[in-house]
Amino acid sequence: MTKELAKLPTYDELVNMEIINSKENDFQVLLNQNPPEKWIKVNAIANNSSYLPIDKVEYMLTRLFVKWYVEVLDFKIIANSVSVHIRLFYTSPITGELLHQDGLGAAPLQTDKDKGAIDFNFIKNAAVQMALPSAESYAIKDAAEKIGRIFGKDLNRKDLMNYESLNNRFESKLSDIELEPIVESL
Repeated sequence: MTKELAKLPTYDELVNMEIINSKENDFQVLLNQNPPEKWIKVNAIANNSSYLPIDKVEYMLTRLFVKWYVEVLDFKIIANSVSVHIRLFYTSPITGELLHQDGLGAAPLQTDKDKGAIDFNFIKNAAVQMALPSAESYAIKDAAEKIGRIFGKDLNRKDLMNYESLNNRFESKLSDIELEPIVESL
């Protein structure tokens, strides 16, 4: 049995945003909706950058993909921080294919007040215990952001591509996956 390959779009179809029939593209429209404004937080320590808390990211991963898990590929100390490299696995609800994105995260090791950032003689007792899970959370969020805007991608970018041009262009709709009822409940 030969699997039918999907027709690749031409350059003109991509650039001119001509109609391309694909449920996967419909799903991309959903994944690239902005997260609810009330979910977005501001990090005053990081130049007032915007972010989504990990609980919202994990909720949306569960809501959209049902099956997802994280594999820690590596962790180490770099300068005064703990860094983590993870692989986020998730199952496409359209194709059933297992997909993945890698993510990186880091969190500083806390030291005693007025001590150097890499002076390991003055690291707090629970510094690694606090920093390592934080770094993993940042890595999960980093991986999820690569999936789409609903996970916080583009929150701090000035120039954005408009995914809305993909809306209402396809024969079949993902009518059973609606964004508004999902986000209103939180």
